[in-house]
Amino acid sequence: MSTTQQKFDPLAAAGDFYDIRGQLDPGERTVVDGVRDYMEREVAPIINDFWGRAEFPRKAVWGLRDLGITGSQFDEHGCPGMSNLASGLISMEISRVDPSVGTFFGVHSGLALGSIVLCGDEEQKAEWIPKLLSWDKIGAFGLTEIETGSGVALGLQTTATRDGDSWLLNGNKKWIGNGTFADVIVVWARDVEDDQVKGFLLETPAEGFTAEKIEGKVALRAVENAVLRFDNVRVPETHRLQRANSFRDTAKVLRLTRGGVAWNSVGCAMGAYEAARAYAIRREQFGRPIASFQLIQDLLARMLAGITASQCVASRLSALQENGKVSEQQAAMAKMYCTTRTREVVQWAREVMGGNGILLENDVARFFVDSEALYSYEGTREVNSLIVGRAITGYGAFV
Repeated sequence: MSTTQQKFDPLAAAGDFYDIRGQLDPGERTVVDGVRDYMEREVAPIINDFWGRAEFPRKAVWGLRDLGITGSQFDEHGCPGMSNLASGLISMEISRVDPSVGTFFGVHSGLALGSIVLCGDEEQKAEWIPKLLSWDKIGAFGLTEIETGSGVALGLQTTATRDGDSWLLNGNKKWIGNGTFADVIVVWARDVEDDQVKGFLLETPAEGFTAEKIEGKVALRAVENAVLRFDNVRVPETHRLQRANSFRDTAKVLRLTRGGVAWNSVGCAMGAYEAARAYAIRREQFGRPIASFQLIQDLLARMLAGITASQCVASRLSALQENGKVSEQQAAMAKMYCTTRTREVVQWAREVMGGNGILLENDVARFFVDSEALYSYEGTREVNSLIVGRAITGYGAFV
């Protein structure tokens, strides 16, 4: 068997075997390439240290605001108005270097900003969108609760009580990304009068509001998730999202961002794959690179196939979003499928590295455990499968 490395396919080496990038126009390609360059130059060299210390790399990440990518899929009040595919590839490139940074960006640019775009009135959009685009204000999204996970649609316990020209918020939230330092938090609460879920823009700090960083995480350690507590926190009526009047409106935001999580998971898989491939080429056993071994090539081929299939699913979802035709079940399938494939890919990447795969310095360990969080947040695989199952059978099987 020859151990001389011959010409390899650059698309395969880069994890873009079907040239998904080739669908972008030149301007969008330049932006996406700029994101890749920035993440590799500014974030990749320092992220393992911050991840290990469970600290958010604010200084390194803040340069992303100057790339013109915040709110990329929207086209109002100064948003870039890029294609949904370009927006997805931006999320992919950020998470390809680090899913924690990808999560921060998805919360700020997708969940928080998206809530205002989809559920705010014109005055609220004009006031808040420019602030979030410039990062003068950082956003968070307060939906998940301590005692309510997948059943949040019916079990939301945080309440909102009308009091004259304002509202009083009471309750708790958990797992809120950016929650420790966000300037504005989109808080979803149940109106005690009509029992409907409504959205509120809470500016921080606020009397009666506290945010406590969650310690002891083993995944997405660089994300500052928080427990939020509301004790008669007053929010003016002008800060109630005027087009959010039931959980159906909350679901519009989740339908939009589940596509983003699909792309984040693709990026996570790509990062693990590229690290494993590079390791296999430089690592030698029995006198030759392990990349020349059949079993290693089989693992790499499986990884690339999983990534490629996920990219095709996510890019098709982006096309449906572009035409305004994406359904809840289609978004659920993309999130379910892509995160499942990512879970497989990162396991195979760890296997390629053997014992070295559990060392943080080799990157794969970080992608390995971060994939577990992507697999579960914004709807677990099981819940998303039931959304798809309801579309298949016509029966709801959630309880």
